[in-house]
Amino acid sequence: MIDAEEALDRLREGNRRFVAGAHRGEPYQDQARHVDLSSGQTPFAVVLGCSDSRAPVEILFDQRPGDLFVVRVAGNIAKPTQVGSIEFAVNQLGVRLVVVLGHSDCGAIRAALRHRHDPAPLTPGLNEIIEAIAPAIRRDNSVDDAVWANVNAVAAGLHHAEGLRDHVDRGALRIVGAKYAIDTGCVEFATS
Repeated sequence: MIDAEEALDRLREGNRRFVAGAHRGEPYQDQARHVDLSSGQTPFAVVLGCSDSRAPVEILFDQRPGDLFVVRVAGNIAKPTQVGSIEFAVNQLGVRLVVVLGHSDCGAIRAALRHRHDPAPLTPGLNEIIEAIAPAIRRDNSVDDAVWANVNAVAAGLHHAEGLRDHVDRGALRIVGAKYAIDTGCVEFATS
């Protein structure tokens, strides 16, 4: 298993290839890869990203099936089922890097900001998402600022998750935030 820094370097390099339109040159999936994946998975990173169809994680990092353990949910929130999925990847698969990936023009973030100004009734499912985002954002946030605030809050929360905290404290796990710009394809990683 590779360490967090090497995993982060792979993601950065993959995003550079994606932005340049020059994917790694090998097939994303062929018969040999099918055989390899049938015996198990060894992802090098977890990405907790948004469900938005414009933010396809494996593609924007130019990675093949099996390279990333991807958890997607509107607003890239970390409710117990998402945290459990991440804990599985860390504790069972040995992943050493978790990326919380927000993106520009996020509909869930826009909805949370709109709900701050007009708290109209929501469906129970949407209400769960908005309530998860709301503590991280301020009423006067721009969408971009709110995306970063949410990413940072989710990453901070994961640092304290029961099944991850020990790994973080021992330096065996790194959790970083990032934001994908839909208009350019670039992923900006938070500095930490």
